[in-house]
Parts: sequence; C-alpha cells; structure tokens
Amino acid sequence: MTDSIEFWFDPSCPWAWVTSRWVDEVADARRLDVTWNVMSLAVLNEDKEVSDEYQAFFPRALKYTRLVQAAQELHGQESVKALYGALGALIHLGGQTDPDAVIPAALAEVGLPASFAAHADSDEFDVAMRLSHFEGIRRVGHDVGTPIIAVGDVAFFGPVMSPAPTGAQALALWDGVMAAAAFDGFFELKRSRTREPIFAPLPTGPADQPAAQPAAD
Repeated sequence: MTDSIEFWFDPSCPWAWVTSRWVDEVADARRLDVTWNVMSLAVLNEDKEVSDEYQAFFPRALKYTRLVQAAQELHGQESVKALYGALGALIHLGGQTDPDAVIPAALAEVGLPASFAAHADSDEFDVAMRLSHFEGIRRVGHDVGTPIIAVGDVAFFGPVMSPAPTGAQALALWDGVMAAAAFDGFFELKRSRTREPIFAPLPTGPADQPAAQPAAD
C-alpha cells in the first residue's frame, strides 16, 4: 500500500531542505507518494515585524518560490521535485546566494530553457502560489513555518532536524512521527535548536540498511 503525503517548502529555507532530504530517504522504503507544494516565507511574514536583514532576504526567496510554482503550473509535479532538488543543491549545499547565478544553473540542470527564468520575477502565478501556501497553513494552523507535512487529514510543522538521518535511523524517525500523527490529541513536541542546518549528502545505499557513522573531522 502506498501512503500519500504532501510536503510544503520554501526553496530558500535550510531547515525545509534538510527535512526534504529525509523524506526522500524514506520515500521508497515506506512507499510514499509525495506531492511537493510551495509555501513562502515572504508571504508568511508579510504582516509581521522582522529584522531589516530578514526583510531584505524575502525578495530573493520569492524569486525561487515563484519559479517553482511556475514549474508546477506549466510542467507538473515531476518538474517541481527536480527543480527544488537543483535549487536546493546550489543554495544549501553550494552556499550560493545570487539568484542570477543560481536560477540559470538550476534550470540547465533540470532541462528547462533559460527563458523560464523570467517567471522568477513575474507575479503571473502568485495567486496559485498563495493558494498553495495558505492551504498548508490551513491544514496545520498558525504560528508555524516551513516545512509542513500532511498525512491524510493530519498535518504538522516539521520535523526540524540537523542533519537528516539516513538508513535505519531515517525509517525509525519516520515511523515515530507517523505514530504521533496518528493520535488526534497530539499537538507539540519541541526543544531548542543547538546547531545550524547540516547539509550532509545522502548515501547511495537503500534506506533499510543501517545508517553509516559520520567520519571524524
């Protein structure tokens, strides 16, 4: 039996990227049919007071969100997943911050024409993007961020992790999260973050193998 889940992400969010790698890690082993949806940190914070530095980040983030929404509208789910993967590798693994460099490279990686970059600066699909964003918020409630995962009628923010577990640990975490999500009265489990996002590359082995131990520095 295949489980259908939905995953909401802002391409610029490092925490969403880490969680998305975990979802990819367990998708085959747990037979997950994942629908990838955009949400927007810019929209999430549009009515909030934030620092000048964070405010300056939103136009760049919005470019990537618009680009992925355009891929959804014009080319469908496979294009969304591929483009998110290409953007995330450049932004989070590669540490690139210039959208004028990131976007052409990502488009070339997934086989979209260079002219597709115009969608990053267009509001053509903003209505669809905002609908996607607010559907995620509607499902999980307010005072949350990205990522959001929905399994059937149950949605939750997170889980937030660093780094993404692999192998048996990834599956154990997934099963634990699903067990919590199955209890209608469960709402929150949280502790303070003690590290920044760690973007460890995924292994090539199957997810049902024991997790590899990290090499010492």
